[in-house]
Order: sequence, then structure tokens, then C-alpha cells
Amino acid sequence: MQLPPIGRRGALGLGLGAALARPSLAQGRYPDRPIRLIVPWGAGGSTDILMRALGDALSRKLGQPVVIENRSGAGGILGAQLVAGGTRPDGYTLTQMPISVFRYPQMVARPPFDPMKDFTYIAQLTGYLFGVVVKADAPWRTFQELLTYAKANPGKVTYGTPGSGTSLHITMEQVAAAQGIEWVQVPYRSASENLQSTLAGTTQVSAETSGWSELVAAGQLRLLCTWGAERAKRFPDAPTLKELGIDIVSTSPYGIAGPAGMDPAVVRILEEGFREATQDPAHVAVLERYDMAPAFLGSAEYTAAARKQYEEDGAMIRRLGLKAS
Repeated sequence: MQLPPIGRRGALGLGLGAALARPSLAQGRYPDRPIRLIVPWGAGGSTDILMRALGDALSRKLGQPVVIENRSGAGGILGAQLVAGGTRPDGYTLTQMPISVFRYPQMVARPPFDPMKDFTYIAQLTGYLFGVVVKADAPWRTFQELLTYAKANPGKVTYGTPGSGTSLHITMEQVAAAQGIEWVQVPYRSASENLQSTLAGTTQVSAETSGWSELVAAGQLRLLCTWGAERAKRFPDAPTLKELGIDIVSTSPYGIAGPAGMDPAVVRILEEGFREATQDPAHVAVLERYDMAPAFLGSAEYTAAARKQYEEDGAMIRRLGLKAS
């Protein structure tokens, strides 16, 4: 039996019926299963604790579990590398995006991903409090004393960071270039490894996020300076770099991204979800614990900020001649 041809109106009617039969993502089909959120740092550090609080708040907002997966090492780029490596752009695999993802590809001969092409930027969240700490019995009581010693002893001061290309590494090398000194970076996989190395005397200095705060408060480490625009509320005795005559402010804002090509409807759901999650009291309490300030940007603004960061960091890396170790 031959069916009669379908006219234009019939075709449009069938198309409309099919569209109505498929509820859009924006109407609630997303998410319908757990969301995987990569944290490219070790468990127990300040970023891990913050992301777990954020994930809990987001899961309550979206009605699905947010499963944290730690992928530490390589200066925080492993989450981005995983997401850019063929992950489906369906909104079920996301990653925290530290500032090193804009730097590392510009410090190696074969970049593992392109920050401007391989990601969908969803939301910027906050920035870090960074500082320089030494063991409590170290001979340097001020950052200036450390700089004076390093200048008189080229190559003898070792400092730990959570990886090459991180803000901790970049800023310490900016300080070295400005002061005419040479010191040696020792990259670690996590904040805990970095700080334990200084406590054990393996390295003399740690440049690290405010994961050092409890150790400083307990008298095990000495905080020499912080890198924000103003002194940290919990550590008002520690001067900023600017107060020491070094014209650098470093807070390394970070956010959340997924693979390139995500559905705009899913991006809007996630953007709004993260916006509300950052205001959750449990997340705000962790921010305050680590002297970190909210710095939320939506998807469009975060995308523009990412491009600016990538371009500015590229110029700085070329000027300093930095290479990933």
C-alpha cells in the first residue's frame, strides 16, 4: 500500500509534534543523573574543601548529586586536560579551572589543549589568598630578610609551589625578576605536600594558598607576606607585596568549565545553579575561613575574562621566558 505524500503543513505538524514530545533541557530534563565535578588538586586542601561545599549546595539546587573527583598534579591542569580530551559536552562532566590552564599551554612545546577553543566557560567563582610561609624557626622573620638572603646566595633558596605555571610559581618568578635574585622552584602535587615539605625542611619556603592558615595560627609556620590588594583579615600583621614595594597583586580567580559545544540551555541552568551555590551559608563560611572573597561572573563575562587572562599571561610568560618544568 502506497501512502499519500505528506504536504508542507503535515511535515510541519509532525515536526512540531516531535518537538513537543521531546522536552527541552531548559524545561527540567537536565540534570537527570549525577554531575561529575573534577577538582584538580589533592583532597583536604583549601580548593578541595571549597569545591565540596559548593558541590553540596549545587546538588541541593539541581536535585542531583554532584560527585567530586580529585585529579591532582601537573599544576592543576589535569581536570581541564580530561574535559578537553573528548568528554561529551552534555553538562555531566565539569572541572574547576585554575589560572594555570591559561598559562601551561603557553609554557610547553606541545600544548595539551587550547584554552580558547576547547572549553565552555560557565561561571567564575572566587579568588585565592596567597602568601609566603617559612618554618617557625627559620632565620627570616620578614619577607625582606628572605629577599636579602636570596640575593646574596643565588640558587640556594628553594621554594615549593603546587606546580609549574600556577600563580604561586609565576608570582615568585616575577618577584625574583624584579628583585634581581635567583631561587629554585620545587613543584608539588598539592598544598599539603608543599607545606609538609617546608615543615620537614626539604624546602625552605612555601608559596601557597591560605591552606597554611591553621599551621600559621598554631605557630608551626611563619607568614612573611600575602599577595592581595589588602591585608588578610585573619592575619593583619602580614604585609602585602605592594606594601613591601613590590607592585604585584595576585588572587588567581578561578571558575567552572565544561567541554566546548555545550547546549546554551544547560549552561544557563548551571550558571544560575553556581550563582546560588556561591551564596550558600556553608560555602560562604569556607570562603571566610580561608580569607577568600566572592568574585562571581556569569558565562559571557567569564568567557571574556578568560580570553583577557590568556592574552595577558602569554605576554608575561614570553617576557620572563618561562618554561614548564
